[in-house]
Amino acid sequence: MKMGMSIMVLLSGCIAISTNAEMGDGYNDSETFTTRVKPSEIRDDDMRLEWNQAANHLTTQRDFPPHKRAYLHQRNIEYAKVDGRPLRLDLIRPSGIGPHPLIIWIHGGGWKQGDKRIKLSHPVRQQVRRGYAVASIEYRLSHETVFPGQIQDCKAAIRWLRGNAQTFHLDPAAFIVWGSSAGGHLSALLGTSGDVAALEDLSMGYPRVSSRVQGVVDWYGPTDLLQMGGKHNLESSPESLLIGCPIQSCPQQAAKASPIAYISTDDPPFFIQHGTSDRVVPFKQSELLYTALKKFGVPVNFIALEHARHSDQRFLGPDNVKQIETFLDRVVGKTQP
Repeated sequence: MKMGMSIMVLLSGCIAISTNAEMGDGYNDSETFTTRVKPSEIRDDDMRLEWNQAANHLTTQRDFPPHKRAYLHQRNIEYAKVDGRPLRLDLIRPSGIGPHPLIIWIHGGGWKQGDKRIKLSHPVRQQVRRGYAVASIEYRLSHETVFPGQIQDCKAAIRWLRGNAQTFHLDPAAFIVWGSSAGGHLSALLGTSGDVAALEDLSMGYPRVSSRVQGVVDWYGPTDLLQMGGKHNLESSPESLLIGCPIQSCPQQAAKASPIAYISTDDPPFFIQHGTSDRVVPFKQSELLYTALKKFGVPVNFIALEHARHSDQRFLGPDNVKQIETFLDRVVGKTQP
């Protein structure tokens, strides 16, 4: 989606907003309109606001009840550049002064496809209404670089976001990663490898800033590549493409890419979900991670969705999302939206 927007502060105290939105693939709304509204009348159901400085000072979060909060959506922010290849993120945040806890969304796609767009209806996107900021990051795919390039990108994005927390009104002590499938793998790896220098590329920026996270939501991600089994051992499997060789032929590299290899007692809380009928990533992968985290005394919730398959719609259901929201709020010490 492409959006142009201009905001004019009127003498009446209202704001005139002119936008042009172009929809693509159901990921964003589509509307072209010019309107005059008071700040207290703006609803995020009606429009997305990309405030400029002239209008931003007129409103604070208290102008909006939780279900009517306006928000800012900034797209394609460059957080690093590798060999001339820019790496970008999208940032959506409530319009108040914050600081806001941040959810970092990491997309799936077998490390070989996918992008950072988030559908309007996606549960992670809806957390903005509850006072969370949401960053969706891109990372280099397996045809661009082999591991550890992907996790280095994710860690660089977190350092950049934390390094710019004051600018974007983020709480640098409340960063939670959430990902599905390959994104679940990278989220889990961020959680377990907070102190592993070998998985950082500090030349990508903000070398003195921590890439640690305070919580992890892992949806059906691989956790121990050497125990994936079956088709995953093939040279053409996503896991083999990730590390650049058949995983059973390169056990050291496969272990290096496995979140389970880095678990320590100071890891952040985990929330893990996996469908018992998943035919893409074996259910056992989440069982292995849960058992290992428990062994080290790491706080962990593990929910098995009976008969659910990979990317099953049941993960997006309101009852299931409520459990995740409870976890998020507990991690950041949030008592109410």
